[in-house]
Amino acid sequence: MTINQKVLDLLDNWQPFSGDTRMLEITEDGRRITGELVALDSLACAFTHVSVEIDALAGATIERLKRVGEKLSAKLTYLLEAIHPIEVDAEQCVVQMRSVPPERDENGTSYYELLVRRDGHLNLSRYAKQPGDQRHTIPAHVTREVMARLMGDFGSLEV
Repeated sequence: MTINQKVLDLLDNWQPFSGDTRMLEITEDGRRITGELVALDSLACAFTHVSVEIDALAGATIERLKRVGEKLSAKLTYLLEAIHPIEVDAEQCVVQMRSVPPERDENGTSYYELLVRRDGHLNLSRYAKQPGDQRHTIPAHVTREVMARLMGDFGSLEV
């Protein structure tokens, strides 16, 4: 059974909820893929982050992390905005990726941020920033199928 199908099966076994936090977790081939959900209904869900821990990336070079970032950029084309590397920190060995361009409206700016770290931890979250305020995490709303695809893409990422 694919990761995508495992995610869909888990979501099908949950009752709809809102205002609560539930962890969706799949372990596959030495990877732990998690999603923190804050809402679920019959068609969609909202998550605060999707993460994967990939043991094979522990101690990776910055060049290897950049290649992983490029692969993710090519795969995650189904999100609200395209995600591209915006900063490579060779000292901390982190590749920071964001929505390019971010979503802008009268309420401010919102965007995805994906961090690829040398410790093998990758994390995707959505942020919002209003003029004069600091940024804060907001739920990302996706269909159940997009959630399954996202977790599947994280779980099957070639590193």
